[in-house]
Amino acid sequence: MSKLFNNYTHSYFAYLQIEKNSSVHTIKNYRDDLEQFFMFMNEQHIKKVEDVTHQDARLYLTGLHAQKMARASVSRKISALRGFYRFLMREEIVMENPFLIVHRPKGTKKLPSFFYEEEMRELFETVQETDALSIRNKALLELMYGTGIRVSECTGLTLTDIDIDLGIILVRGKGGKERYVPFGSFAAEAVQSYVELSRPTLMKNANHSMLFVNYRGGPLTVRGVRHILTELIEKASLSGKIHPHMLRHTFATHLLNNGADMRTVQELLGHTSLSSTQMYTHVTKEHLQKTYMKHHPRA
Repeated sequence: MSKLFNNYTHSYFAYLQIEKNSSVHTIKNYRDDLEQFFMFMNEQHIKKVEDVTHQDARLYLTGLHAQKMARASVSRKISALRGFYRFLMREEIVMENPFLIVHRPKGTKKLPSFFYEEEMRELFETVQETDALSIRNKALLELMYGTGIRVSECTGLTLTDIDIDLGIILVRGKGGKERYVPFGSFAAEAVQSYVELSRPTLMKNANHSMLFVNYRGGPLTVRGVRHILTELIEKASLSGKIHPHMLRHTFATHLLNNGADMRTVQELLGHTSLSSTQMYTHVTKEHLQKTYMKHHPRA
């Protein structure tokens, strides 16, 4: 990438990492977004970031739509550029933010996929064997469903992050934020069996403190969890595709369906904004409607 790009973005990415505590994934996406915009500047013969006008920002947005880019991707790119120019204003490099009043397209809202309780019971039936991998898979399934943690949070757990006696785990979420999440007796029993019986067998000659490990003893990855869950759903003969986030959706949905309040679910999920948690109310309304149509004699 050009020297111009490096001059302007080096301190910005350091700011994101140190002051904003942004994740590696977020910084990578923002880097890609900014690289694309600097290519646009080059095509338009715009030499300096301070020369970019609101009209240039609108032209760039028009180009993104012309590429038939997904709304969510366009929205993220606009957010990245707004944040970049906000930083430049703070550093007194530019006087105004040309992306401030550019319209961000609203993404199409999809109801999060989740498992019904009967489906969860079928999934748990697939991990009742006593071999090392089945014991690990049961602990993984119980903990993810029992806590609603993100798959990246789960694969990042160490042995010292979990207290089986107290039934609580220390979770490191997005932006490095930490929170404590409780879990129940089913997860406690499954994890204890895994730590005592399965993990030492899987570890072989490996030596590290990560809680969940693969069959070679190395730390389990997000991709590895996805593979495990895909195998479990095929074994359970459930229809559709599974992704690790479905267990998080299922956790939240089942809590709300059984009377949990929104604020508690928000705290358990580690959502900064209540609006992020509110999407699950749409799921529960759908669930209630299906239940009504199935069981009410006058439906």
